[in-house]
Amino acid sequence: MKMKINILSIALTLLMFLSFSSLLCQSREINPDLLKLKAPETFRAKFETSQGVFEVTAERKLSPLAVDRFYQLIESGYFTNIPVYRVMNNFVAQFGTVDGFLDSAWSKYIVIDEPVKRSNDSGSIAFARAGKNTRGTQLFINLKNNPRLDTVSYGETLGFPSFAYISSGMDAVYKFYNGYADEPRLKLDTVTGDAGEFIRKNYPKLDYIIKAYLIKK
Repeated sequence: MKMKINILSIALTLLMFLSFSSLLCQSREINPDLLKLKAPETFRAKFETSQGVFEVTAERKLSPLAVDRFYQLIESGYFTNIPVYRVMNNFVAQFGTVDGFLDSAWSKYIVIDEPVKRSNDSGSIAFARAGKNTRGTQLFINLKNNPRLDTVSYGETLGFPSFAYISSGMDAVYKFYNGYADEPRLKLDTVTGDAGEFIRKNYPKLDYIIKAYLIKK
């Protein structure tokens, strides 16, 4: 009788585990309705970080597809406990998820390249990319005027289109820890396990974006 109870208990535990795994996989799928969202021509968002708050103004005319994606990411709650994993002194601060499942889910819906309409000046924001038509979820904030990024040839595409700018709170951005420089980004390419745990363990001084949300008028 005891053996039957133990077998039943194991079966129920396994069922619960499989159900949880199924929900986890589903949570990494992007809601199709979310991808249909179009951003307003101009909108503002607030970012709460480990160094304080900054506010962003996005303008759709600068890079419509990029602004739509930025809007979708905010609405989906993407910017929750996101590490600022690359801070290059007097250059850029880069951030985005290191959750491979979530990143892969969004990467199925790449943002097509668009021309640069506004310079990568100090406080402006653009999507990072790794070649032609590879903008997805990783972004950077320019820590100074970087006009070279407007025209640099990278993967058959010219420049990084900036589509938003920090309208207040740039002082918080300048406080992001820069002692690791580019090392975390480079090391992430070699991680095979939990990248988030790897980052927390090996780079404990990194700053984080705690959450982001739209500023309602």
